[in-house]
Amino acid sequence: MIITDAPSPNFNPRAGGRRPDVIILHYTDTRTTFDALQILQSVERKVSSHYLVGDNGQVMRLVPEEMRAWHAGQSWWEGEGDLNSRSIGIEIQNPGHGFGYVPFPQVQMNAVLDLCRGIIERWGVLPYHVLGHSDIAPNRKIDPGELFPWEWLAGQGVGLWPQPTETEMLDGAELLGNEDAIKLLMTRYGYDPAQEFTTLITAFQRHFEGDIFTLPEIVGKPHARTVARMMALIRQRLALRPKAL
Repeated sequence: MIITDAPSPNFNPRAGGRRPDVIILHYTDTRTTFDALQILQSVERKVSSHYLVGDNGQVMRLVPEEMRAWHAGQSWWEGEGDLNSRSIGIEIQNPGHGFGYVPFPQVQMNAVLDLCRGIIERWGVLPYHVLGHSDIAPNRKIDPGELFPWEWLAGQGVGLWPQPTETEMLDGAELLGNEDAIKLLMTRYGYDPAQEFTTLITAFQRHFEGDIFTLPEIVGKPHARTVARMMALIRQRLALRPKAL
């Protein structure tokens, strides 16, 4: 793939020389790719990402992967708060919920796929470490949003998509109403236990049950499939976890 350099001044070294092991996907929430680029290159705005993918599939490199870009902000995953030091951030052009949220064009997603595959190969990123901004900052971020094709991306080998068993579906139904148990499942996967229950459920659904957002009255309310998918993700994650020597 062709990558154009468009350097941003907004970066610094990764804390402790940390190697990136997480990919965080964002949408730009801007009218155009040019608007997004101006923000990401602005000294005053103090934000950046490693890459920007235009809606036409153009890929721009703003910050070297070895360096710490400023895209995650106040965030949390797996007990860590400095997600910028362990992640590679990709901004994907989309007007977002602020300017008329739309589906992501296939040409754009093909570019995201190729970009992520390269990052995974270079850094050994595991499928359960491909996340959205809303996963790591659920109390303040909703991108890349419920229209983002997470299932398609996982089907191409980038990210993890839950495949519940019949037993997990039955167990999920039994856990409904037990907020503590459901929240524990989310924490085991990586979500921040300090967040409100509804906030966490909404973030999970935004990533793994985007279809629910056509029915706003049930957003943030877990049902059997929601919990079963949590269980499936944990099972699938454990199967993928590197074995200790």
